[in-house]
Amino acid sequence: MRVSRQMLVTLRDVPAEAEIASHQLLLRAGYIRRVGSGIYAYLPLMWKVIQRITSIVREEMGRAGALETLLPQLHPSELWQRSGRWQGYTAGEGIMFHLEDRQGRELGLGPTHEEVITSLAGELLRSYRQLPVNLYQIQTKFRDEIRPRFGLMRGREFIMKDAYSFHASEESLQGTYAAMDEAYRRIFSRCGLDAVPVDADSGAIGGAASQEFMVTADAGEDLILISDDGLYAANQEKAISRPHEAIPLDTGESATLKTPGQGSIESLCETQGWHPSQVVKVLLLLARMEDESEKPLLVALRGDQDLNQVKLVNALSRLLDQGVLDCRPITVDETARQGLGPLPLGAIGPDLDDAVLKGARSWAPSFIRLADTTATELDRFHCGGNSNELHRCHCDWESLGGRPEGQDLRNARAGETCVHNPKARLRDKRGIEVGHIFQLGRKYSEAMDSRFTNENGRDEAFWMGCYGIGISRLAQAAVEQHHDEAGICWPTAIAPFEAIVVVANIQDEAQLALGEATYSTLLEAGIDVLLDDRKERAGVKFKDADLIGIPWRIVIGRDAAEGNVELIQRSNREMRKLPHAEATSSLLRALRP
Repeated sequence: MRVSRQMLVTLRDVPAEAEIASHQLLLRAGYIRRVGSGIYAYLPLMWKVIQRITSIVREEMGRAGALETLLPQLHPSELWQRSGRWQGYTAGEGIMFHLEDRQGRELGLGPTHEEVITSLAGELLRSYRQLPVNLYQIQTKFRDEIRPRFGLMRGREFIMKDAYSFHASEESLQGTYAAMDEAYRRIFSRCGLDAVPVDADSGAIGGAASQEFMVTADAGEDLILISDDGLYAANQEKAISRPHEAIPLDTGESATLKTPGQGSIESLCETQGWHPSQVVKVLLLLARMEDESEKPLLVALRGDQDLNQVKLVNALSRLLDQGVLDCRPITVDETARQGLGPLPLGAIGPDLDDAVLKGARSWAPSFIRLADTTATELDRFHCGGNSNELHRCHCDWESLGGRPEGQDLRNARAGETCVHNPKARLRDKRGIEVGHIFQLGRKYSEAMDSRFTNENGRDEAFWMGCYGIGISRLAQAAVEQHHDEAGICWPTAIAPFEAIVVVANIQDEAQLALGEATYSTLLEAGIDVLLDDRKERAGVKFKDADLIGIPWRIVIGRDAAEGNVELIQRSNREMRKLPHAEATSSLLRALRP
């Protein structure tokens, strides 16, 4: 392929919309072009990268025994209503694009395909003899992101590989889950990515167990915690650790203190001379449920700890046995709209009376109370006095109505010791999620009444697994992990071309002839090669070659008359001047060892 036929348009300036290096480089190098907010066109170079990635994915999915299929992008609302997810995915800030057809029937553009595939399995897989089955597809997905950003990292339209497996037993599911784990490791390794598998929360997909694959990069949106002994890694949403010990509280009499202007842990501890680990802070939150009801919460944590929203939502879902859409702080304006008097924000204690909710217009009339283990393990502590600008010192749980049951609601942090090994400590890295695998169990098959006949002749729900890879996100993640100040450094396996031949001066007959000959030799050897035959200055061509990131470059320059060329490896800038035949042989050995 010739650059003059590539529709290659590169930019020297960084586009204003691009915040991170990979987004900037893909725009500047002519790989993608923005069409709308969170919507991008894949230009020819990028489409070749996508095809190379999907080829690797297809090979490894086939090796793992998965069958390729293609599912519809338009989903009837009835399917999602059967699983109970339609309301959560479409109401309020739900992520599903939805519409009505001309008959007034509601449809959604698929952000994920559990409902569709589970319904089909219930119709087609009738006997245990047909199991296990693992089906996958590669296609466009749609999610109405509140804030699309970072190019292909968080868009409203993206390419994804998703697979779904169906089993007659949990043991069979676990076997396929392990096989997919291995397949994912091979995929990311073959794509040239340093991807870390981490324990993860199952989120809206649900299920008993899940694991994310994170490409480590400074621009990653996720914080991952990794033990320094290499035996544990988890997304912060899921990570567990041993918190630092609380500083023991000196003995003293219980008392009430006036604390004007001390509504935060920082100001309170600075004024009173307390340590945050000696304080029980209580957060006042409002949970929004899938049935649209709203429930006020009181959550107690040790003062030096941060609440983990995902752990809180999961704990609340288990407690109430229903879906929780989100939890957020209650504001003064919200209490006023409920017809309630002002609550003592900044001075709430664990024993705040439910009576303060009396007369609420739509909230539940009593608090749901949860406590983190770091708070419940304190024998003596300071806390809010349930009245504005009042706190209590040297309290104990017994005097406040009893020690609540503690659970893990806090963020694990770098520097804390590990649960599996008290001698190991956690360190943090930023990560870009490129894959996620789930053991779904029977959540969807039971909700949608998708069943098979077991070997005893009885009907039972399928055991299911779900396995996703963000194809377009993976492509950009590769750029985020492999670039330098001059441009992209594609891993060879997913680069749009393996090599580029740059003719420095296309009007020099010797250079043009040697360039064409070198190009033809590489094509005949099966190398996917690009020839820069443009009538541009040599400096422009060299800068473009660096920017677009082709792994190998042969420069045909002023030594062409003597038959000599420059062979340059993009990743490390190593340059060798060689006779053109030797340069071609060296390149072939590097690409086809």
